[in-house]
Amino acid sequence: MFDKILIANRGEIALRVIRACREMGIKSVAVHSTADSDAMHVRMADETICIGPPPSTDSYLLIPAIISACEVTGAQAIHPGYGFLSENAKFVQIVEDHGLTFIGPTAEHIRVMGDKITAKDTMKALGVPCVPGSEGGVPDLETARMVGAEIGYPVIIKATAGGGGRGMKVARNETEMERAFLTARSEAKAAFGNDEVYIEKYLTTPRHIEIQVFGDGKGGAVHLGERDCSLQRRHQKVFEEAPGPCITEEERARIGKVCSDAVAKIDYAGAGTVEFLYENGEFYFIEMNTRLQVEHPVTEGIFGVDLVREQIRVAAGLPMSFRQEDLVINGHAIEVRINAEKLPNFSPSPGRITQYHAPGGLGVRIDSALYDGYRIPPYYDSLIGKLIVHGRDRTEALARLNRALGELIVDGVDTTIPLFHALLQEPDIHSGDYNIHWLEHWLEQALKPS
Repeated sequence: MFDKILIANRGEIALRVIRACREMGIKSVAVHSTADSDAMHVRMADETICIGPPPSTDSYLLIPAIISACEVTGAQAIHPGYGFLSENAKFVQIVEDHGLTFIGPTAEHIRVMGDKITAKDTMKALGVPCVPGSEGGVPDLETARMVGAEIGYPVIIKATAGGGGRGMKVARNETEMERAFLTARSEAKAAFGNDEVYIEKYLTTPRHIEIQVFGDGKGGAVHLGERDCSLQRRHQKVFEEAPGPCITEEERARIGKVCSDAVAKIDYAGAGTVEFLYENGEFYFIEMNTRLQVEHPVTEGIFGVDLVREQIRVAAGLPMSFRQEDLVINGHAIEVRINAEKLPNFSPSPGRITQYHAPGGLGVRIDSALYDGYRIPPYYDSLIGKLIVHGRDRTEALARLNRALGELIVDGVDTTIPLFHALLQEPDIHSGDYNIHWLEHWLEQALKPS
């Protein structure tokens, strides 16, 4: 087992890893920018080291600084959290070349799954159902029109190196194809330095269902059920739950086995998430995230496992501490993402926290790096906390979420807490009758002038 782990991240996910390390008797090293000198993860770690100025390109994304921090502190392994360098194959290779352990999958697995076309081809070969679409990248508008006519409109054009909703455009008919195709390529070039795009059938009322998988890197793997992440704004998740309210036990077992078998065949190591669009009882693969997800706590809630602890164990060469037959769902869990954003435009709202009170009680967990007097810097993602609740069933979990939101106090900055108060008044939320377009349609109506 490792003696010391460096966390190449910040905020609540860095705290999450530090807590797991402490429970395992492992020393933790926090890296930070000058803007994060007073951050909670810096206060909580056993050792800290400043790696640069506020811009992430000069600190949290600066690979030489992170490697140097390991050498200075004697850390043997790096946990990347999510975001930043967590899915950067070049970084993983450099980590390994320096005799360090990356707590996650191999550089090759990250590379394969990081390219949407290669990932789709790989998963298709492994027996995972995929959305009908182009065979590889689409080089020009003429080809795009041919693909659109072949698979049928509407279609969605996506950047092969994309993520976070950038480089994605919908063409509902042939007339819209030219603008959608050219805009998607332009956005992809600007965001990722790569204008290659591919085309898929656009499903009209799908849900976003993702399967949590975990591999031991030696041909063994399990699945930990599904999460429903259908409530999204601009392709960004805001509300996640497990198990999915629309998935049957038979469907869960079927698609879960497909996914665990697939990652076992490629000797995948650590946590991963296979994401699908789900419509009319069918699953369609869209991408695989080769890291811990923001929403991993809902899976931990219903299975009673510590996914970060398991990541560390497997990276250290130990076997997984559970088998598929050990993983039995207990109750229902929901997570809402609390962002420092000003409604109704969701514009960033950095600033000083004048009062913070976390909710508590049975079945309530909050993952946050906030504290009274903390100043949220303007340089990073606006996520400031995740409120997670667990109940015996979905009804109890929703009631607990409502109660916990009422206890949560974050003063000094604007947050998205009012959004969740409003959503919990909607019958569709309580019935679970929504899809990936529901929230944006709801927001359009809610934000209309009266």
